[in-house]
Amino acid sequence: MTLNAWELRDLPIGTGDPAVLSADAGDDWIPAVIPGGVHESLIAAGRLVAPLGGDHLDEARWVEHRDWWYRARFIAPDAGPEASVVLVAEGLDTVADLWLDGRPLGGHRNQFRPAKFDVTDRLGDPGAHHVLLVRFSPPLPPGDAGLDNGLWGAARQAAGVRKASFSWGWDFAPRLPSIGVAAPVRLDARCGARITGHHAVTSFLAGDHSHAEVAVRAEIDTMGASCPTVVFILTSPGGVMHRAEAPVVAGAARATIAIRDPELWWTHDLGAPALHRLDIELRDADRTLDQMDARVGVRTIALDRSDEPVEGGRLFRFVLNGVPLFVRGANWVPPSPLVGAPAETLRRELVLRAREGGMSMLRVWGGGIYEHEAFYDACDDLGILVWQDFMFACMAYPGDDPTFVAEVEAEARHQVQRLRSRPCLALWCGNNEVEALELIGRANGAPPREWGERLFHDLLPAVVAELDGSTPYWPGSPWGDPASAEVNGVRDGDRHDWEVWHGNTLAPYFTGGDRAYPTDGDRRHWRRYADDTGRFVSELGILAAPDRATLDRWMPGAELHDETFDAHLTDRPNTKVEELLAVTTGLPADLDEYISLTQSLQAEALLFAYEHFRRRQPRTAGALVWQLNDCWPAVSWSMLDVDGVPKAAYYAFVRAAAPLTVSLRPTDDDGIELWLVNNTRARRTVDVDVELGTFDGAERRTERLTASADPGESRIVWTGSVPHDARHYAWASSPDGTFPSARRHFAELGVLELGVSRLDAIAGDGGIDITSHGYSYGVRISQPVPGMRLSDNHFDLRDGERRRIQVTGADASSLTVTATVPHARAGLSLEQG
Repeated sequence: MTLNAWELRDLPIGTGDPAVLSADAGDDWIPAVIPGGVHESLIAAGRLVAPLGGDHLDEARWVEHRDWWYRARFIAPDAGPEASVVLVAEGLDTVADLWLDGRPLGGHRNQFRPAKFDVTDRLGDPGAHHVLLVRFSPPLPPGDAGLDNGLWGAARQAAGVRKASFSWGWDFAPRLPSIGVAAPVRLDARCGARITGHHAVTSFLAGDHSHAEVAVRAEIDTMGASCPTVVFILTSPGGVMHRAEAPVVAGAARATIAIRDPELWWTHDLGAPALHRLDIELRDADRTLDQMDARVGVRTIALDRSDEPVEGGRLFRFVLNGVPLFVRGANWVPPSPLVGAPAETLRRELVLRAREGGMSMLRVWGGGIYEHEAFYDACDDLGILVWQDFMFACMAYPGDDPTFVAEVEAEARHQVQRLRSRPCLALWCGNNEVEALELIGRANGAPPREWGERLFHDLLPAVVAELDGSTPYWPGSPWGDPASAEVNGVRDGDRHDWEVWHGNTLAPYFTGGDRAYPTDGDRRHWRRYADDTGRFVSELGILAAPDRATLDRWMPGAELHDETFDAHLTDRPNTKVEELLAVTTGLPADLDEYISLTQSLQAEALLFAYEHFRRRQPRTAGALVWQLNDCWPAVSWSMLDVDGVPKAAYYAFVRAAAPLTVSLRPTDDDGIELWLVNNTRARRTVDVDVELGTFDGAERRTERLTASADPGESRIVWTGSVPHDARHYAWASSPDGTFPSARRHFAELGVLELGVSRLDAIAGDGGIDITSHGYSYGVRISQPVPGMRLSDNHFDLRDGERRRIQVTGADASSLTVTATVPHARAGLSLEQG
């Protein structure tokens, strides 16, 4: 039974009498939006302007400094004389105290696990009227010294409260801590034996995939039943059924199901993500006591940590069904600071964009939330692996506080049991950047302190081993084996590459740290990705603005670096992007130029990085862009803006992340290499056209070759020579469209001698035919409608080249087609003023 018709009101902190509020009939109560929170309810009632748009964020600050009371009236259900009734609240956010009919029920201090209260003896007869009150108090103490304490200041104060860290502001997110009931509250009547949990794992898979074994387990509360048994029925997508039966022993039933010629769950790039249905029935003789169903993927996942013989160190490579992967993907952040607000359809749409972008993994970042079921359902359906952080990020945690540790254990047990059987689940990770920042701090003279080491190296791995037992665990991101003296995963473990963008140079924690750079822009330049020899790069990125249409929807009238615009640029100092622009394109004259140039920089950077990392496989075995999506209308590292509209980098990623692709690498003395990269499951032989020319068309020569690569192989298949200057380019393409085209320029964007070009665009039959006269850089089709699809965008066209772009979700004739000018009209650098 779900409790409906909630009401909401606020009072000064520490005031309010539950007995009075239970009966209060005043008009201070407003309807509460559930699932949702205080902000959403205030917006619906007209008491608050939506804070994420325009310049309204500060207008919501007062919400943090009140107590918020929720009230629901309900009638006791008729659950039967032997039933127990439990009140279950899945999403209390965060510091909550509850009263039933004015009498204390209990408290809860964790956004990340359900609150449960046995109310059997409190409900009385069926049909009796009751009132539930929930008070949310501020997680931070009155006065909130963290308000002006810089990035993460408030979050560090709240480290002992289990709430999403990014609530307090991050370099991609505003300070807007959610409050309220983020999920439905229900009364759960229990009568008799019941299934309380399940686990299904592929315990064996033959090397030739001819047969598999699936270990299934059901956890049972027998409630005194005499000798119950459990029937497991596993049904393949093709309709083949496998049945097993097992007795309940010590609260669980276990069985193994053997499968011939199994339909395996693959990431979408390697095969079909086949999902089986698992039906679990709890029986006592001929009577069904309880039943449930779940979806299961027959697949194995492992983390290969074997020695790497070429450069030394160890691999960090995921292996799916025995197939080593090069992981292509991104980091996932909550789609809104108001974590109860986004519709489930939005999460699926974002995961679908990831699949359409060629991504095979999403990392659920540890500063946000354990995601909603809709997210994991979409990853299961669409063949996307999930790297799952536990929710700890960038600060010290009180691992020496027994109360806090007990709360973390309860949270971890809940989340591991909830997610362990998901076919998409590839890794449990203890935290984001906690240990790395602690060790970097010590290297800079900070004294040792308690930061949560026992949580990440003892408690969490023990919970994963006990309750999961098959999914790999990793202590933190980034992390490397201390025996290898690794902090940021260069020769061991995973690493975060923030040499680029943040311009870090502190050796030995960042590569290339002993080099001198002439300007801050050079320290932030994407060419530094070429120094990165990390085994698995779990964060990398460059900041860019959203499309103009998105900015106009959220902040109409904003201009470059006015107060409204800069309020949505939360990375500090906000001159970083200008420093990079200064050495690549020059400084933009207005907002439109800023959008165009930052999107070009982000696209070029991710293309460069991905080509570099994929050429290094298997020594580098994956890269996850920071970040896939956004939580508000911001200038940030996301490839999809808050409305889900792709930036130029998204389309560059599509080309760079294709399972079969080519790349061009300049070498010394005007040399050029062509690499073929194969991340399919079969040896591939392809024809490749290589073109070397000048942008003005005066020089243009083409050579066709045939090249082959084995699965998981990156290899040089051709070498040549071309002047490395601002006039020339190199281009590689497939005559039959087997792989995306690749190109290489040899000078900064702002000095390329592109010459004059013209585009002809004709719309019709659900698409646009585009022909270039002259070399056109960054052909850009407008994206005015969130949710529309373009088969490609932000691509180069050579003189005379024609492309057809399919359009869905928008009228193709209403779209504009332009070429990007990759330099600033102002032509200024920071040094020039």
